[in-house]
Amino acid sequence: MKITDISIQAKNNDRVNISVDGVYRFSLDVFQLGELGIKRGNEYTEEELEALETESLFGKLYARAVEYTMLRPHSSKELRDYLWKKTLDKRGKEGRIKKGYSPALTQRVYKRILAKGYVNDEAFTRFWVQNRHQAKGASRRKLISELRVKGIESNVIETVLADVGRNDQDELAKMMGKKRAKYPEDVKLMQYLVRQGFSYDDVKRAITKAED
Repeated sequence: MKITDISIQAKNNDRVNISVDGVYRFSLDVFQLGELGIKRGNEYTEEELEALETESLFGKLYARAVEYTMLRPHSSKELRDYLWKKTLDKRGKEGRIKKGYSPALTQRVYKRILAKGYVNDEAFTRFWVQNRHQAKGASRRKLISELRVKGIESNVIETVLADVGRNDQDELAKMMGKKRAKYPEDVKLMQYLVRQGFSYDDVKRAITKAED
């Protein structure tokens, strides 16, 4: 079987359509085209074409995964969860079942993303801590809980928290300033802050100090 046409896609200039014996067979991104050495006139067996179709699927999933990681920093667990969802079969608008990607393919994409450095748990942890610190404040306890849910190892969390130099006293003062108007009564403000992970004693001292 022979490659009879290679044409750039109308909606995506980074991908090309590959036709075999005059019929569209699969698509590849332009980098894969060069890496695989595919040219018009090349001949392949059916087994070889099926392997190229697998490369096509890899390229599509890899591109989507890279886009996902570029939206904001992600943890490796978030990436694993994202890719796991891609293995599930889905029903399309017309009611047809679209088969999910194979676990082997998603694992390959996961390893490539990590190798490229697009996902890094320490970098994600720094982003998360700094974002929560700057946005509205957060207790150390709550930060640790959130990061553990994201799959971050305890040693990474502790290293980052030690490096950024944040402390619960500063966070408490920040949150009290933002929430005092919403919770004018000390009891309700205290209850809110305790729910955010601050200790009762720290909250009580902070409120007393603010009133002195």
